[in-house]
Amino acid sequence: MNDDTFPASSDVDGGAAFPSPGVVMPGGDWAAKQQGAYEGMTLRDYFAAHAPDVPDDFGWEDHETDCVQRIARWRFHYAAAMLKARP
Repeated sequence: MNDDTFPASSDVDGGAAFPSPGVVMPGGDWAAKQQGAYEGMTLRDYFAAHAPDVPDDFGWEDHETDCVQRIARWRFHYAAAMLKARP
């Protein structure tokens, strides 16, 4: 598997997965989006969170010192592939 095919540092994040149209203010009033309002996680983050287990043939990088780093790299590699496959 070529790890360079779908770099984890992709500029394309797919946009917000669960955008919020506004915020509820005290008293139940809706306010338009304000600076710092929650726009939702990106599709890239969503895909990474739902990636399957790391396949056995997904190698280790020289700088990785534990399996958490390898798992994170796999999850964002998978997310980049999912974004690329979207129509």
